[in-house]
Amino acid sequence: MAKVVVLGAGVSGHTAALVAKRKLGKQHEVVIISPNSNYQWVPSNIWVGVGLMKPDQVKFKLAPVYKKQGIVYKQALALSIHPEGNKNNEKGFVTIKYVAGENEGKEETVDFDFLINATGPKLNFAATEGLGPDKFTNSVCTYDHAAHAWENLQKSLEKMEKGEKQTFLIGTGHPLATCQGAAFEYALNISFEVNKRKLNHLADIWWISNEYELGDFGMGGAYIKRNGYITPTKIFTESILKEYGIRWIKRAGVKKIDAGKAYYETLDGTEHEKEFDFAMLIPGFAGAGMKAFDKNDDDITDKVFAANGMMKVDADYTPKPYEEWKASDWPKIYQNPVYDNMYASGIAFAPPHTMSKPMESPNGTKIFPTPPRTGMPSGVIGRVVAANVAHRIKTGKEDHPHEASMAKMGAACIVSAGYGLIKGQAAVMTVNPIVQDWEKYPKWGRNIKDTVGVVGSAGHWMKLFMHYMFLYKAKAKALWWIIPE
Repeated sequence: MAKVVVLGAGVSGHTAALVAKRKLGKQHEVVIISPNSNYQWVPSNIWVGVGLMKPDQVKFKLAPVYKKQGIVYKQALALSIHPEGNKNNEKGFVTIKYVAGENEGKEETVDFDFLINATGPKLNFAATEGLGPDKFTNSVCTYDHAAHAWENLQKSLEKMEKGEKQTFLIGTGHPLATCQGAAFEYALNISFEVNKRKLNHLADIWWISNEYELGDFGMGGAYIKRNGYITPTKIFTESILKEYGIRWIKRAGVKKIDAGKAYYETLDGTEHEKEFDFAMLIPGFAGAGMKAFDKNDDDITDKVFAANGMMKVDADYTPKPYEEWKASDWPKIYQNPVYDNMYASGIAFAPPHTMSKPMESPNGTKIFPTPPRTGMPSGVIGRVVAANVAHRIKTGKEDHPHEASMAKMGAACIVSAGYGLIKGQAAVMTVNPIVQDWEKYPKWGRNIKDTVGVVGSAGHWMKLFMHYMFLYKAKAKALWWIIPE
């Protein structure tokens, strides 16, 4: 019997565990280790953040799902990985610490034959002074954060209803933050809700971003087909913001937050301040912070993980100029290059480089988005990694019949622009591939036939449908596996 251990129960880890167990059956063991007791459908957190969904509508308990599927579930935090074992254990193992239940606080080791690291990101609020829901800004990164943001947003709405003007600052809260899409959605939804209440004359809504041009979204921007024309996402994004009455600040690296004030540097090296009454700023992401040790208990963290704490995989990490970056630099199977029984999926894998061109101010401050790997790519990578692990276990072969390079994978993104049965809107954008391939597509970087962008009520209905469809899939209901990532 082989044992597969999955770290993390987010989109990628949860998908990997379900797929691995379905393919391996009762003959092999699948263990999932996560400090979270709930699964959350993160894309819908923005609706929680404007009071249109409750946290219970975007989450569910993990334990019953795993029990039904025959997956061993440990609500614990992974502390360290020992891929070679040590003098007390010949097999590779992870050290974990329980965070709930009768074993809370207890540490133990869990051995593995194969390990899938899907721990997702550490929300690195601490990297920006004053940032975060326990400080001076709000977040929609988790359902708890989003619920807290809604509580604070209501206070601003109440003040506006009394005739008091309010300034909203939405965007990225670190010079290297990613997830611009989620923040962009939230800005549009706030504008939509303010307008619905006929309070827009009292609202001053600002978008602040580390993007060189709006519409970069950490993908280096894109060219999209819209109404028969080819349009850069810069124009696409700016036109939507203008339509919603949102002003913007770009090329900005937020460095510090005080009560009601953000301090940021722009790429030209100048320092600025922006006052606000309500702010929702996405933090920088980092790895989970696990350590790694060899059989002699010597620290090999730098061997297994990149400097950002994310696991090294089959990517080309050779330092080289931006002009020499290639689509082939990106990983295909997400296997650790040193320990072939370890994989990383979703945000847990270390990208070889960004998709956006690196930018630096005269003061040496790096200001540009890091690569997004959330949602659809995370789910696809989780499924492919699990399928390859199951293949290796069942056949005894070392090959990988399944691949999921982000430089060959297409993705669809639905950006909510307001919730409503009749007036709700969303911007639908597709790109193929996610990572630009300038050798294959020298003019646009991507296949322009597959790269489109439209805005309308159909997109809102599609996003709402996907909310229920993917929660159904995540709950492992009947025929869940036929629903694509």
